[in-house]
Amino acid sequence: METLYNIGLTLLPGIGDKLGKNLIEFCGSAEAVFKEKKRNLEKIPDIGRITAQKIVSQNVLKRAEEELLFIEKHRIQTFFFKDKNYPQRLLHCPDSPLMLYFKGHVDLNAEKIVSIVGTRKCTDYGRQMIAELLSDLKTDNVLVISGLAYGIDTLAHQIALENRLATVGVLGHGLDRIYPHQNRNLAQKMLENGGLLTDFLSKTNPDAVNFPSRNRIIAGLSDATIVVEAARHGGALITAEIANSYSRDVFAVPGRLNDERSAGCNLLIKTNRAALIENAQDIRYLLNWDLEKKQGDSSTSLGMTRQIQKKLFIELPDDQRVVFDALQNNPEAIVDELCDLLKLPLPKLSAILLQLEIAGIVEVLPGKRWRIL
Repeated sequence: METLYNIGLTLLPGIGDKLGKNLIEFCGSAEAVFKEKKRNLEKIPDIGRITAQKIVSQNVLKRAEEELLFIEKHRIQTFFFKDKNYPQRLLHCPDSPLMLYFKGHVDLNAEKIVSIVGTRKCTDYGRQMIAELLSDLKTDNVLVISGLAYGIDTLAHQIALENRLATVGVLGHGLDRIYPHQNRNLAQKMLENGGLLTDFLSKTNPDAVNFPSRNRIIAGLSDATIVVEAARHGGALITAEIANSYSRDVFAVPGRLNDERSAGCNLLIKTNRAALIENAQDIRYLLNWDLEKKQGDSSTSLGMTRQIQKKLFIELPDDQRVVFDALQNNPEAIVDELCDLLKLPLPKLSAILLQLEIAGIVEVLPGKRWRIL
């Protein structure tokens, strides 16, 4: 019954992911939203009279019942943003989906997750780079995310499977179809070692407007987004921009200066919106996956922190002091860890860290880790 109301909430007109979370915060549950009186809904921030009227007057539960039957018939997993098994990386993204639908066999909270995106009109160079990267990352047991589109997406999924790496395709439509249809066999193989993920209900057409929206899931679900062959405009660069807005790492494979299909990658690197990578070892270093280095850095950082605790007494505003103290007790913490620890939204925490960095108190390390100077 709870799932029925959760689905229903996503069907309410004028209620997106952010407003939906706002409603849950004030009402307690999706079912409570539907049973709340109009006058009380009007008092909730950003709702107002018109939206409140839509909530109480719209009959969306019948469509939600149809979707629930589809889910049960096809053994689809659902992740509501309040569920314990909801992908934790996405929780830190302000526009993360209220509800996700997943078919497959993989842990969406895997220890290491990267997304690979790029042009639909890829070349042999793009294929070669993906093959080299994933072959080398096989020992890291990474989960590979992409969008199941033509070109780089398809190659990322195929080559991941060839290297026995789990891979998940994030769709711009419901789980009742596969688009493009040429990837049906590939999608079936992915269900055995990975899966298909979407925030769209069944019967949703693969309309162009859906794909930029699904890119936020690709970016938010990953530790880093890797761009391999991309033009100056398109979905790959949109995904990279979203990843940057989430304070996630973005990597780009450089290409020839006169190659239009690498112009986007080169632009990201030139404007410091992506780190240049040449091989898998670059990824390991930038994401701090090198365990020996990580342990060595942690010991050094711990010693530095102890010295700071003894010698450094800084007057800071209350919000900065809270973050500073957290970094003293958690050397080289990543942003997501600090969000969980301090119960702060990502945009606010990022702003505080930037203030501390400008003041010369903290610095950012590879893997978006932070430490006290």
